[in-house]
Amino acid sequence: MINRVFIFDTTLRDGEQSPGVSLNMAQKIEIGRALVDLGVDVIEAGFPVASPGDFEAVRTLSAELKGVEIAALARANARDIETAWEALRQAENPRIHTFIATSDIHLEYKLRKSREEVLRLAEEAVKLARRFTSNVEFSAEDATRSDREYLAQVVITVARAGARVINIPDTVGYTVPHEYHSLIAFLVERLKEAGFGEALESGDLRLSVHCHNDLGLAVANSVAALLAGARQVECTVNGIGERAGNAAMEEIVMILKTRADFFREKLGTALDTGIRTQRIVPTSQLVSRLTGMFVQPNKAIVGANAFAHESGIHQHGVIAHRLTYEIMDRESVGWSGSAIVLGKHSGRHAVDYKLKSLGWKLSRQALSRVFERFRAEIKDVLRRIPDEYLEGILYDEFLADRYRYRVISAQVSSLYGTSLRPIAQVEVEDREEGRRIAMAVGVGSVDAAFKAVARALGYIFGEGEDKGEDKGEKLRLVDFHIDALGRGTEAEGVCGVILEDASGRRTAGLGRDGDIVAAGIKALVNALNRLEASREKGEDLRRQLAREAEEEQKVEEARPMCR
Repeated sequence: MINRVFIFDTTLRDGEQSPGVSLNMAQKIEIGRALVDLGVDVIEAGFPVASPGDFEAVRTLSAELKGVEIAALARANARDIETAWEALRQAENPRIHTFIATSDIHLEYKLRKSREEVLRLAEEAVKLARRFTSNVEFSAEDATRSDREYLAQVVITVARAGARVINIPDTVGYTVPHEYHSLIAFLVERLKEAGFGEALESGDLRLSVHCHNDLGLAVANSVAALLAGARQVECTVNGIGERAGNAAMEEIVMILKTRADFFREKLGTALDTGIRTQRIVPTSQLVSRLTGMFVQPNKAIVGANAFAHESGIHQHGVIAHRLTYEIMDRESVGWSGSAIVLGKHSGRHAVDYKLKSLGWKLSRQALSRVFERFRAEIKDVLRRIPDEYLEGILYDEFLADRYRYRVISAQVSSLYGTSLRPIAQVEVEDREEGRRIAMAVGVGSVDAAFKAVARALGYIFGEGEDKGEDKGEKLRLVDFHIDALGRGTEAEGVCGVILEDASGRRTAGLGRDGDIVAAGIKALVNALNRLEASREKGEDLRRQLAREAEEEQKVEEARPMCR
């Protein structure tokens, strides 16, 4: 049996059938090109007879995409097959994918046909498709709920009719791995007995699997089928698709790659795909963005938390050696950046590691000061702590005495149910230029307060709104969030902001207060103080802390010599 597993991607057909997903032509082309770059073998572009839009999608993708097989779905009747071929004509390597149900429940209630009629229709469909192309795939819909002997009869019949790929779908996600393995192994043996052993060994005839995830077993079932002799997997990016979705392409590919040792032991060879794994995460993110189907954070391989470590014990282990808690290299699937995520469970090792990754080198004493402040002021306030907040702690701990700005007073007026917009008036103190008072109008109370503070201190957000009246340095509000510490209307509010100046320098600030507008003002001023401190003294502080760390290291290295 060949060791090559062919990846049949149906993101643009079955994936687009996910409730709420509707892709336009430009989006389909963009995803199609990404799938080619990813290295899939087959792209199922649509169901041409279903609608003019589907026909045009298959036709356009057939003309646009090169270096990949393009498949079009067709029921086992002449109109569907002929329409599919018309849409596929311009494809570099077209495939007609025809199907009919084989389970008794579908025959009785949906098709209202006998087993003999379905067997004849399946054979005729494959023979008709073969008139247009030798690349024909047949699917026995609802195969896992079909009678085994009858299913085997259908499979052998379409193989004799000329089908190159025979798909055994778990259409409703009903089977379990052991059962599915047994079914595929049974069909492999029946095909060999019918004289197709050599074709299976060479790959000229392939069994394929198409699993749905109704019981959460789509990937497990697909892998079980590969162990039994299947050599094509039909799957989607991020596992999107009808109902609970399809088998997730990225999971199947990385199982085969990561556990190559297991497959080598069981089959005598590892199973390879043509997927460029470094393109997995970018493709996942593209599909998520264009379909509007967001990837859950704990999704394997492509979820935001898939390679993230927040627990102090796990972080210490990963920092010491990646393999302690990671079975894959995050960069091998397209993730970049650090896997260490700071949060309430993070420890001293993680803070030290993160600071070093940001270019800060601290002595043990300096690190202790920063960690204690991190634990006291941020650790239990933010669920996840961006790098900007950690650097802000450094400025608070070592440069706070040089902070320029202080809010003396602020007043915000907001009337509900009128056309009047909120107005804020603030008085701030600049240690270098004295006190200033400014007013601003905003969309809401926080917006008005932020604009007033910015105006008083010589900053503006974006282009400003007052027809050129605002003059000052432009800042971008990268992130703004509000949380409550506790419950009820008297809970203390926590506001966080991340700012970016024209050079791309970022700083963050936190503010806490029973009044959420006051908390926002505190956060903004905190971020502005850190921005000024980082500009004026940031590099000096970085060098100073590095010198202290180097001196500490020299003392440590000299101790054995003194003994």
